Amino acid sequence: MPQPSLQSSLQHAVKDQDIESCFDVMQELRPHIQQKTFLPTIRHMEKEGYKLVFIKNNGAVVSVAGYRITTNLFMGKNLYVDDLVTTSKARSMAYGEKLMAWLQEEATKESCQVFHLDSGTHRGQAHKFYFQQGLTIASYHFSKSLKTP
Repeated sequence: MPQPSLQSSLQHAVKDQDIESCFDVMQELRPHIQQKTFLPTIRHMEKEGYKLVFIKNNGAVVSVAGYRITTNLFMGKNLYVDDLVTTSKARSMAYGEKLMAWLQEEATKESCQVFHLDSGTHRGQAHKFYFQQGLTIASYHFSKSLKTP
């Protein structure tokens, strides 16, 4: 399958239709999400700085990334990747690499001091990919589920 150029295929999901077109790919990473709440959730996250980008090939979304740029005392200005996924049918075709390269260029362009992401401990193939992209394990991430009223 011929691969499109990064510039012509990577775009921000701004319109409702663009966001909704990312759902099937995103659900491969986040199987708990539901189509009916996907768009409103993304719109809410945008208010918190979240941005969604995607790559299309032959008219279909094949890779998606969600990110935000924030500043904190620990890292200074940073780009955090919330979500990064390529559909299973298009893995090992360099789409993930293209998204990673674009995200890191965006971080540099925005004067970020750190580029980072979290990955579930069970995602061995993803970890291998991140190591190949030059990322290292910098810290442990601790969490606790809370009961909501």
